[in-house]
Amino acid sequence: MNKNEAKKKIEILREEINLHNYKYYVENNPVISDYEFDQLLKELEKLESDFPELITPESPTQRVGEQPSEGFETVEHKVPMLSLANTYTYDELREFDERVQKNVGEVEYVVEPKIDGAGVALLYENGILVRGVTRGDGIRGDDVTSNLKTIRSIPLRLRGKKIKNVEVRGEVYFPTEGFEKYNKKQAKKGEPVFVNPRNAAAGSIRQLDPRIVASRPLNIFIFNVFIYYISFSDKDFKTHEKAINALKEAGFRINPLTKKISNIEEAIKYCKVLEEKRETLNYDIDGAVIKVNSFSQQRELGETSKHPRWAISYKFAAKQATTRLLDIAVQVGRTGTLTPVAVLEPVYISGATISGATLHNFDELKRKDIRIGDTVLVERSGDVIPQVVKSITEKRTPGAKPEKPPKKCPVCKTEVVREEGEVAVRCPNKRCPARLKWRIKYYASRDAMDIDHLGESTIDKLIEEGLIDNIADLYFLKKEDVLKIEGFKDKSAQNLLDSIEKSKKQDLSRFIYGLGIRHVGKYAAQLLASKYNSIDELANASEDELKEIDGLGDKSAEAIATFFATEENTKLIEKLKDIGVKTKEIRKENLPLQGKKFVFTGGLTTLSRPEASDLVKQKGGIVASGISKDTSYVVVGDNPGSKFDKAKKLGLEIISEEDFKELVSK
Repeated sequence: MNKNEAKKKIEILREEINLHNYKYYVENNPVISDYEFDQLLKELEKLESDFPELITPESPTQRVGEQPSEGFETVEHKVPMLSLANTYTYDELREFDERVQKNVGEVEYVVEPKIDGAGVALLYENGILVRGVTRGDGIRGDDVTSNLKTIRSIPLRLRGKKIKNVEVRGEVYFPTEGFEKYNKKQAKKGEPVFVNPRNAAAGSIRQLDPRIVASRPLNIFIFNVFIYYISFSDKDFKTHEKAINALKEAGFRINPLTKKISNIEEAIKYCKVLEEKRETLNYDIDGAVIKVNSFSQQRELGETSKHPRWAISYKFAAKQATTRLLDIAVQVGRTGTLTPVAVLEPVYISGATISGATLHNFDELKRKDIRIGDTVLVERSGDVIPQVVKSITEKRTPGAKPEKPPKKCPVCKTEVVREEGEVAVRCPNKRCPARLKWRIKYYASRDAMDIDHLGESTIDKLIEEGLIDNIADLYFLKKEDVLKIEGFKDKSAQNLLDSIEKSKKQDLSRFIYGLGIRHVGKYAAQLLASKYNSIDELANASEDELKEIDGLGDKSAEAIATFFATEENTKLIEKLKDIGVKTKEIRKENLPLQGKKFVFTGGLTTLSRPEASDLVKQKGGIVASGISKDTSYVVVGDNPGSKFDKAKKLGLEIISEEDFKELVSK
């Protein structure tokens, strides 16, 4: 066979193999056996081996590279891969619809399952796959083209001639059946298993060796196309629905549950249908995506720096599963509260393997009658925080006994106390290592003194080494002390010390909050800092005086008075003052927002929430987390929640982010 004959035969084989790949992986409708397919592939491999100059990147033989990569190149997306704003109620979907119709009039929607996998962007030029990139930070991602080529449902060459130059977005996923089989195989070999299919997908496409990726049953659904990079004109199609159909004809795998919907109420009905189907699918979905169908309306609506305004995600209700309660552990918190925590036989729920869950408190444990050894119902509340809903008593092991609160602290063995009228069981030992750990963590947290590089494990090691016995000891740490801790090098040790030193200059409200006074949260700390010029003034305030502060509450007033009446606390504050920690506020008079109370709801596009809060405080205002009649301004960002509804009902002043920026600039 000469070169020209080989070239013609190679082209025929490639076209035939691509057709069978499409039939098998996209249409799920194979028309030849695996053996026959393998023979075609072997024939192509033999011809390409004889005529290597005829090998091209899009050839079916090039799906799996021969050599592992030394790393991934970071590349910029053609169009930013924005995340979707989330909603959790149907009323929030209706509010989204109102905002859309207010801007562009009546709309049609397309609703599709929200695949819980790893987002990627695929770029085609002249019908050939030239680049595949992970989502990354939305602006840039890793070039994982060689890995994505191993996924056989991703076309290397597009079918037909209609689409040539296009960028599509899709979600790579690990099928649930394949996930279970893979983990069993790994466990049998004594090798690591994946926590959940989502992690399996994300971890797989970032393997340095494409041959490893090829060995895993990854698949993909394509869900978006960017019209700016399509070679055909708007008149060919004007909607997302038509674009998706065109992509399917070109060889892309489209989710068969994608559906055009006439209005938001029909979209809500279809969300319910998808939620019911959720457990029957061979892939994880955690919600539904609602998109405006018209491309021209999409462009008119535009996007924020974070989210498109023409699409939204509806997250499904928490998923539940049953498992066995192996033990009940007891954690000791910052204020000494003992909290029971369920130790569970690992169970997979809504994209994560759960091995522990909160039991809230011992009264709740008794009320739910939860016992060690019980089969329990567990849910991920908001698909995030796992909790034990109830015990299935019908499956209880005979002889299982109710769990009683411990009489002694599990950490320091001090006898616990329970104050009258409270559910909390507490360790009263202020020097308990567990309490110390959480106090330091609280003091260093972002909303308090904002000490970077001081994580939980570092605090544990500092306590174990005897380097800190209270908050003030942080400021006496030396570099040689920090270098004793595993994982710290010269630069990281200096970064920690610099951050500790910087914390001395935080404002008074942060310092008050960081002291960890019971019943004193961020809002109460701001109230106190606006009332008193220094920590000494606050310490000298009587309980009756504190109770007069509007918005503080009697429990907070009592806790503050008790805190400053305790010698250990006053000594600590004196020590912090001597070290140079800022405990006084030089308050400017007649600040423009003096005493004004702000509440934020929804996503801000040009400011982070901490930045916005700091702007309020600089102008004398206060930031609260909840809506009340005395709220001065409600700042509404993208996709606001229930606070927005409450503000409207109370007739409060509602302002946009732009209005807010203008207000704080005065």
